[in-house]
Amino acid sequence: MDLSKYDNSDFDPGAGRVKRLLWYYINAMLFDSWVLPHSGVKCFLLRLFGAKIGNGVVIKPRVNIKYPWNLLVGNNVWLGEGCWIDNLALIKIGSNVCVSQDAYLLTGNHDYKDNKFSLIVKEIHLEDGVWIGSKSIVCPGVRVGMNTVLSVGSVLRNNAERDSVYQGNFAIRVKGREIK
Repeated sequence: MDLSKYDNSDFDPGAGRVKRLLWYYINAMLFDSWVLPHSGVKCFLLRLFGAKIGNGVVIKPRVNIKYPWNLLVGNNVWLGEGCWIDNLALIKIGSNVCVSQDAYLLTGNHDYKDNKFSLIVKEIHLEDGVWIGSKSIVCPGVRVGMNTVLSVGSVLRNNAERDSVYQGNFAIRVKGREIK
């Protein structure tokens, strides 16, 4: 592989350079830091940059959001400390979803077979009632079914069926989830 041939000029980030640069600094100073603990202001800023954000959304400190214009969030969602929303493609988060501390939602990767190391991006969809455990990774193109849990430190590479618990690297279904 020759990384000097890398060229992602065909990738459209969905916003112009000025908007991306402005978001970069707002994200670094107010989201991916401890400076602004108040979720209301963060939700306002996300909406200002094109995100669709529901009511009752809690955004903890040190949350890193790549492109807010590629983000749809339902009601009563919690984004835990240090989680990373790496949304080169659209990420849809349903209502009553918890993305725990240091979890990583990853929509992009590179083609290891391609000499140019081309960028591959795919959407992620977390349906209502999903809980992504701390330090877990959801890979590009994955849909997590309603009320499903991805346990701590797991890596989910494939779609997860609803009402289930997944764990491991690579995550597998270990049991059903019953909510009492």
